[in-house]
Amino acid sequence: MKALLRNISICLSILLIVACNATPDITDAMLDGDVIFDPSLYAPEDYLVSAKYPSPTQEDLKKHVLIAAHGYSASTFEWHEFAEWSADSSYRISSVLLDGHGRTYEDFRASKWEDWRAAIIREFELLEDLGYTKISLVGSSTSGALLLELMESGYFNSHIKPKNIFLIDPIVVPTAKLQSLAGIIGPMIVFLEVDQTAEEDKYWYHFRPQETVNELNQVIQKVRKGLEKGVTVPSGTYVKSFHSKNDPTASTTSTVLIYKGLKNSDGSKVDVQLMDSDIHVFTRLSLRPSVSPKELSNQLDAFTQISKRLK
Repeated sequence: MKALLRNISICLSILLIVACNATPDITDAMLDGDVIFDPSLYAPEDYLVSAKYPSPTQEDLKKHVLIAAHGYSASTFEWHEFAEWSADSSYRISSVLLDGHGRTYEDFRASKWEDWRAAIIREFELLEDLGYTKISLVGSSTSGALLLELMESGYFNSHIKPKNIFLIDPIVVPTAKLQSLAGIIGPMIVFLEVDQTAEEDKYWYHFRPQETVNELNQVIQKVRKGLEKGVTVPSGTYVKSFHSKNDPTASTTSTVLIYKGLKNSDGSKVDVQLMDSDIHVFTRLSLRPSVSPKELSNQLDAFTQISKRLK
């Protein structure tokens, strides 16, 4: 108990520094501001299969579609590398922008986790209504949790079953203990400032409102409780979770819980793979300060495994 109180005291001291400035210093060069918006908002047809092919042919409907969803505070940029890598493939990619993201700081601040999930559901149901039958999903970080929530809540019981669901560094248990304290010290935080480059500020929020941290906590807690009770994968759906061994954001305990609590419809365990990596969302290497040959190998490994199942 003394150790816990000491840790809380330290965290409070840090947060008080942040709380002294109740208004983040947002500039026009940041995604948080009023100038830069995710490009999918301007040209959805460049990102969403449903928008690019609103009247698909029978040949279109034979193609496999992968819905790719990014993490908390991120944007469609997170899956840009996979889209480029897949340019000559037979499958198509719908890169969704989570609702509340890719817009202003205030838009992000007002969003709920259900809003984030809504973007995934919307594209899935649009594709379903258009007649696509081969649909898979991949989610990084928080979107991994959102995809788990869709399975936990039984969403797919009344819809076509995804062919595959891939999870990239899914967050069910955060590595940063500070996040779990957000609900306790709440309004004192106001916002969290992230140490990232000016170029990254264009694609990830530099400031994270405490309201959204609370929303993130809510959805991962819901998923965690569901996994503790047991969650069954939709019949015929293949699930695999990839996770960095030394993920600084999403603890590998997340994938341990997934392995223990998520079962295939026949009762077997889902596939998991720990990657020799110390970065979060190891599939995104663009704009990293440095990229090792091992990280390139990890990315290629995941990309190749995913693409092979999109037949």
